[in-house]
Amino acid sequence: QVQLVESGGGLVQAGGSLRLSCAASGSIFSINNMAWYRQAAGKQRELVATIASDDRTNYADSVKGRFTIARDNAENTWNLQMNSLKPEDTAVYYCYAVVRTSAQPYQYQFWGQGTQVTVSS
Repeated sequence: QVQLVESGGGLVQAGGSLRLSCAASGSIFSINNMAWYRQAAGKQRELVATIASDDRTNYADSVKGRFTIARDNAENTWNLQMNSLKPEDTAVYYCYAVVRTSAQPYQYQFWGQGTQVTVSS
């Protein structure tokens, strides 16, 4: 089994910054895609940013230029640097990974438990 644990959420004023981290542990052969999603109250979960095994990144339009995703393959961790935060960024943020747990070519999806980010105006 694989566990994802987020850290770094909290309360920040608009215009401020936060850095979220996700650490994966367990039966990991390799991690292909890593990502961050978020879910605001009363809304559907949405993709924030992804980073592939070749370091290609993709961002939601709403966070482009403000958020940066990065990964450390040796440590099986990835981060989300969030700058110029806005009240509309308030949500529970979830890390997500597509993982190979062995040399077999099967991949599995895993989610973290979520961390609250609140941006006050």
